[in-house]
Amino acid sequence: MDAAEHSSPPKHFLLAAPSAREAVLLGAALALLSCLPFLVATYPQMSDYPSHLARYHVMLDGGRSAWLARYYGFEWRWSGNLGVDLLIWPMAKLFGLELGSKIIAATIPPLLGFAMMAVEWALRRRIGIGSMLAFVTIWSPALLLGMTNFSLALAMALFAFALWVKLDGWRWRGLFFVPISIAVWLCHLAGWGVLGLLVFGYEWQKRRGLSAFLAPLPMALPVIPVVLGSGTAGFLSYGKNVGIYKLSIWFMAMSDNIQSLDIYTLALLLVAFGAAAIFRKLDPRLGWTALVFIALSLIIPRHLGGGDYSDYRLIAVSLMTACLAISWHAPRLVLWLAPSLFVVRLIVTTSVWQAGSRDTAVMLQALDHLPVGARVASAVPQGKHEWGINLFQHVASYATVRRDALVNTHFAEPGVHMLTVRDGGLRFQDPSQRILHSPGKIDLAQFKPSAQVDYLWFIGPPKPDTMPPGAVIIWRSQHSFLARLAKAPPAR
Repeated sequence: MDAAEHSSPPKHFLLAAPSAREAVLLGAALALLSCLPFLVATYPQMSDYPSHLARYHVMLDGGRSAWLARYYGFEWRWSGNLGVDLLIWPMAKLFGLELGSKIIAATIPPLLGFAMMAVEWALRRRIGIGSMLAFVTIWSPALLLGMTNFSLALAMALFAFALWVKLDGWRWRGLFFVPISIAVWLCHLAGWGVLGLLVFGYEWQKRRGLSAFLAPLPMALPVIPVVLGSGTAGFLSYGKNVGIYKLSIWFMAMSDNIQSLDIYTLALLLVAFGAAAIFRKLDPRLGWTALVFIALSLIIPRHLGGGDYSDYRLIAVSLMTACLAISWHAPRLVLWLAPSLFVVRLIVTTSVWQAGSRDTAVMLQALDHLPVGARVASAVPQGKHEWGINLFQHVASYATVRRDALVNTHFAEPGVHMLTVRDGGLRFQDPSQRILHSPGKIDLAQFKPSAQVDYLWFIGPPKPDTMPPGAVIIWRSQHSFLARLAKAPPAR
């Protein structure tokens, strides 16, 4: 009998194992594709982005504008939340503030994608199901909200962890990671914490003893400024109804725009992690760390060291780590299908950004009716039970960027943020612009931020039922209007 008759028939193309090169190229293409929303939108539709842009504007101005110097204070300090704040200095000189900031933000999604691939390659010398599923967490609520410093720090933490694994056994690894850990911490404190936990989980699986707790010590130098307060007072708070809140943030773990798709995404990732654990397709070097992240998201407070949603942003990290822990030599068909949910969600996000950017461009026409140095109160209605992220909460911050205006939409908590507001009255800062409402009356007659300013900028589809006394609308679009208040100086 011929030997060929004994040989097994070749596997179908889709059921065969993909080559390492094929998987790497697929992952690289998806990582690069992740920046697509930035390519179609003139104005990035991350909710907090305009207020960060305004902070950079005040910071870079350095008091040269008399209006900015009058309205705002800025106290530069080294702290664990400076990622983009440091990068914008050279980028603004090269490209200008708005384009430079957009370029930095646009690089973050691909960086996260390549960082996830680096982790899986360092651990298993291949790109597989783990990275393909984890890509869906690139556009997490943290990035959609505009937490760019945290997202940049997370990418750096993943690259650093991959390097830690790669240098396993090198005697100078600990010393080498002292400056690396400081760099991650400078980007964002939470990213530094993620790095420490990833390293601990990896070393615990290897050592199962006290030495695993000592392994991350070379990265502990930033503990000193953390203990001393990092130059900020900070605060710690769980808020009200903690149990309900914790359940709600997990329910909204992948919140974007389509509720059913977001819930389906969360369910699929949890099922994939559970199935991998049951069928022993889980890499314990990351699996236990994923469980630690899940536990921490339930334990730590919402407000930690001045940052909001400290627990919420950790949920996507939990899901990402859980996906990266999945270790399965899957056939080509499964590898190619695994990122399909990421692609679907990316298409949805891109279409929303494209439409939102067009709306933002129309809203910003209001700036043509504002004088330089105007004092503006923004009002943005938000339903109490709306799903997803309000893209326009901070649009009015562009008035600071382009008109050196006083606006109430900035992150300017004294003792917490480097930017502070000197004018406008008490609490003239985020979230004073938000009007939480149930279906019914939106009363602007009693809108407190408008008491100390000359203009009211209303942004939102619901129409207000009442206006401040004497207000005159001087510009209107479909979803926005600008009103001159009674005490405003006449238009020039």
